[in-house]
Amino acid sequence: MKEAILSVQGLHAHYGKSHILHGVSFDVGEGEVVSLLGRNGSGRSTTMKAIMGLVSPSGGRVMLRGHNVAGQRTFTICRSGLAYVPEEREIFFNLTVDENLQMGTQQGAEGATRWTVEEMFAYFPRLKERRNTRAGSLSGGEQQMLTICRSLLGNPLVMLIDEPTEGLAPKIVAVVGEVITDINRQGVSVVLVEQKLTIALKVSNRVCVMGHGQIVFQGTPDALAQTPSVTEEWLAV
Repeated sequence: MKEAILSVQGLHAHYGKSHILHGVSFDVGEGEVVSLLGRNGSGRSTTMKAIMGLVSPSGGRVMLRGHNVAGQRTFTICRSGLAYVPEEREIFFNLTVDENLQMGTQQGAEGATRWTVEEMFAYFPRLKERRNTRAGSLSGGEQQMLTICRSLLGNPLVMLIDEPTEGLAPKIVAVVGEVITDINRQGVSVVLVEQKLTIALKVSNRVCVMGHGQIVFQGTPDALAQTPSVTEEWLAV
């Protein structure tokens, strides 16, 4: 593995009295795509939210370029170089596509790849066609495109992307997969939560399988394929 740009170390988190994450640890190397796999309720989305400060971690560290950002406010974590694409998309429905993109634009972290609105429109030409349309009028696929672009315009070092293909048509799923691969190729490391194993295994350098709020397997997609017991116990429906 390349030198870690993001290192999650012994992360714990609670929802009220419920202990959800039990010492989650994994690294993301420079230029890597790492997927968090697991069934619903395994703790994948909570891990993403705890990294971003949307859920307050109750223990552990989140090291970004060697600096611990765990427990900081979300906007501070974003400015440090992490971006988050939530499963719920959370766009500004009353603002236009252009205005949503402006809301996401920020200076970003030192050394991060710089992105422009025109590059976003090159990825998703449909957004350019609808740039003056209110975001609430967009289709689910268009809203997902907008969310990815808005986060990317923050010029992050690492993008956390939660279930980007959920509910999308197969054609849009393929496009999203290609975009994730391309932004990674241009220097952005990615942590991906993805239910569709075919997509996750195709774009990932390494995978972490989660179960009951813990990492139960880490390795390459090939190593996972050679360990059918893990797939059967922790991933099969």
